[in-house]
Amino acid sequence: MTWATEVEEGDEGGKGDRGEVGKQGKVGPKGPKGDKGPTGDIGEQGMLGKIGPIGGKGDKGAKGLSGVSGKKGKAGTVCDCGRYRRFVGQLNINVARLNTSIKFVKNVIAGIRETDEKFYYIVKEEKNYREALIHCRDRGGTLAMPKDEATNALIADYISSSGLFRAFIGLNDMEKEGHFVYADNSPVQNYSNWKQGEPHDAGGREDCVEMLSTGEWNDSECQVTIYFVCEFLKKRK
Repeated sequence: MTWATEVEEGDEGGKGDRGEVGKQGKVGPKGPKGDKGPTGDIGEQGMLGKIGPIGGKGDKGAKGLSGVSGKKGKAGTVCDCGRYRRFVGQLNINVARLNTSIKFVKNVIAGIRETDEKFYYIVKEEKNYREALIHCRDRGGTLAMPKDEATNALIADYISSSGLFRAFIGLNDMEKEGHFVYADNSPVQNYSNWKQGEPHDAGGREDCVEMLSTGEWNDSECQVTIYFVCEFLKKRK
């Protein structure tokens, strides 16, 4: 025989006490970006940075106002300036001439040839015949006049050793064609040293004479500008 026992359902019990906190679970997935929060307060001023490079030049500023006029100056003294200006002008001319003479003397001392009676000096300034003639005369001499073989050889050696090819000497036929005279107007008589075929007066314009480094003479145009040789008489003691 089977005994069946029927148990009736009891009333709901009261709420139990909170249990202990469980272990922390894993971090869940990153949530969506939230809305922008409000602007925070301005922080404290940071430290000054390094000075930057110098900027470009700015535009020119506007012109300032004119200053106050100065006081009237004292009246100047009366001067006879015209007379003094003339005096100073003449003084300047004299100084210029003196400087030119000093330069000439220095150059002469630096390079010169001589015989018993004369000094010879090559002026290394390019001038035409008339300018060369005046240059020598202004300094108490004249263009060189080789009237004998020894003098001609001395001048030729001087020209050659100076590294020159030619130089004016004191000979010309400007007054009468074919009648050559020295710078002192004495005629060429006992000595000459013309290059072969010279003088030939090419084009009818060659009335002055140059000496070549070989010592030979060549008629040349008077307007060409070349170096020249001056001669000076030695002073008698």
